[in-house]
Amino acid sequence: MLKRSIILGAAALMGSSIVFARNGALMSPAHRAAIVLDTHIDTPALLHVAGWSIMDRHSLSVDGTQVDLPRMQDGGLDGGFFVVFTEQGPRTPAGFAMARDAALIRALEIRDMVARHNKDFELATRADDAETIVKSGKRVVFMSMENGYPIGRDLSLMRTFRALGVTMMGPVHVGNNDLADSSNPDNGPEWYGLSPLGRQWVAEANRLGILIDASHASPEALDDILALSTAPVILSHSSLKSLADNPRNIDDARLRALAAKGGVIQINAVSSHLGVPNSRGRAPARALLGQPVANIAELQAQRAAVLKIERENPAPRANLDLLVAQIRYAVALVGIDHVGLSGDFDGGGGIDGFDEANDYPKVTQRLLAVGFTAEDLRKFWGGNVLRVLREAQARAEPSAVAGPQ
Repeated sequence: MLKRSIILGAAALMGSSIVFARNGALMSPAHRAAIVLDTHIDTPALLHVAGWSIMDRHSLSVDGTQVDLPRMQDGGLDGGFFVVFTEQGPRTPAGFAMARDAALIRALEIRDMVARHNKDFELATRADDAETIVKSGKRVVFMSMENGYPIGRDLSLMRTFRALGVTMMGPVHVGNNDLADSSNPDNGPEWYGLSPLGRQWVAEANRLGILIDASHASPEALDDILALSTAPVILSHSSLKSLADNPRNIDDARLRALAAKGGVIQINAVSSHLGVPNSRGRAPARALLGQPVANIAELQAQRAAVLKIERENPAPRANLDLLVAQIRYAVALVGIDHVGLSGDFDGGGGIDGFDEANDYPKVTQRLLAVGFTAEDLRKFWGGNVLRVLREAQARAEPSAVAGPQ
């Protein structure tokens, strides 16, 4: 009690520039001054769930979710890239059509959420939109596409998704597809990098001003992307192989190449990407989390089942120490201009100390404690990703970045 009184007294002496987040973390002036963006928010997967609303306060312990407006406000999360995710499926005309339709529906769900809650959220289609939206007091909603599977073999669909507001795209997810090899392939490499169509995909992304996201791409596919792209490239949710030997992580040489191209890595807050291996006993829990639910009751039942499996199969989780170690290593290797963070929330992310959208100030506190400056944090939290998006859009054909109608 005495410690809290001292802190509160100090905060009072410093005026209103320091506030407490709801989770108890101190929201520093440096955190509040930055535009805080997360580059991989999987919460759109919940928008169709009956009884669940992004406007309401939810809890990880009750329904397993990690992001909603109240928690974004508590954590000073100004917004980010809301993901249009499509799981890899059959590479057939029927499979492509189903994936295309699913992705279109997800993109429209995001747009509908913004339209219905337009006093609190606003769609961003240009990098410069972010600052304007934040100043208006709203949350920034960029759209990204994870997996090029919905494109199938029809690159004209890239323009369709760009017109809907998608500003970032990744070519591949788990399992190879018609564009690229995955870092987690089903049966080894198929293209040994990008496919011929994937090379055209890179050129079209550059033409449309779409920021290319190479997370989930194989190392060789990343090499091809870096060689071909005329714009910087992002890894929206990846970590470092030197500190955690996971196929999703990037080695030092490729991180240097990414930075030399002007790109950015967003360190990913997933335990297995930070050096804590998955527990085999928890595999059923991971499978459960991938199952669709129709309403909030099913969501809560799913969470209860997951918690039961986790209690019966205790396993270590990554923590802020491991996360900060990854961030510091990356900054030491390539500089603060090329490093940021993704929670991968509502998509498998979350570690001890950084588990929900109200936890972002905890990361800022830890980085300030190890010597990061307010300017470092401005770049880390949003400045870097906005820079690479701005550069990608600057290289586009002018008519291609007019934004959705």
